[in-house]
Amino acid sequence: MRSEKYIDDAISAAISGGKAIMDVYKTDDFDVDFKADNSPLTKADKAAHIEIMAVLAKTEYPVLSEEGVELSYDERRAWKNYWCVDPLDGTKEFIKRNGEFTVNIALVANQVPVMGVIYVPVLNELYIGLTGKGAYKLSNISSAQPAVTFEEVKRNGTLLPFDHQLSKFTVVGSRSHMTDETKQLIEKLAVAHGETEIISKGSSLKLCMVAEGLAHIYPRFAPTMEWDTAAGHAIALAAGFEVTREDGVTPLLYNKENLLNPWFIVKPKGMLV
Repeated sequence: MRSEKYIDDAISAAISGGKAIMDVYKTDDFDVDFKADNSPLTKADKAAHIEIMAVLAKTEYPVLSEEGVELSYDERRAWKNYWCVDPLDGTKEFIKRNGEFTVNIALVANQVPVMGVIYVPVLNELYIGLTGKGAYKLSNISSAQPAVTFEEVKRNGTLLPFDHQLSKFTVVGSRSHMTDETKQLIEKLAVAHGETEIISKGSSLKLCMVAEGLAHIYPRFAPTMEWDTAAGHAIALAAGFEVTREDGVTPLLYNKENLLNPWFIVKPKGMLV
């Protein structure tokens, strides 16, 4: 599979989804519903899903979206290549209006994310990772401008990770899910690496921070779904990092029977935890 075949479509879908989100975000008020698992759902989630599907449905690959029709494992178990989409990752951050929410689109091949696009509509930032082609960040993107292409991102964006040194060993974590197990790992890392700084971020921006080189590691010892992580996973891989299960060795895989992710760690290749 030539994973770059649909990269421009994925970018277009992400920006279109972001525009739909911002149309709701700019309103004075919006209703919040709750799913069966008590997670929040807004008009923005639904609107972004519709915009993204309008683009991706024209490709040859099926789509697994958080806001789409629930698909049984029997229906998707034979998928070799598919889109894994979270139309609005960080709905809680959206409701809080702190800007830390994203549109996540990934292409998964043989259970591994090979392409990832993350759009941050409030900040007008775009992250892209493509196996064998590298990872990039392009700022000052606007949903009102003409179509953005991967060639433009490579030409005008910044290759990830950034070329700089962190003064402290930096751990990025969730604003809402700092578990006891995560705290224990951070204590262990502090012993191994010295003075440690902890940064909190919402949504898939945590994976992007490692890909950017703004954090050394992102341990996630709390529940996530495949669509929460697939795009950021692809970007981290393309930037030269790895995403493993909590043992620090076993790769995190996708299109599992249960779409709930196991605990995982985003880190430099070969780093011991």
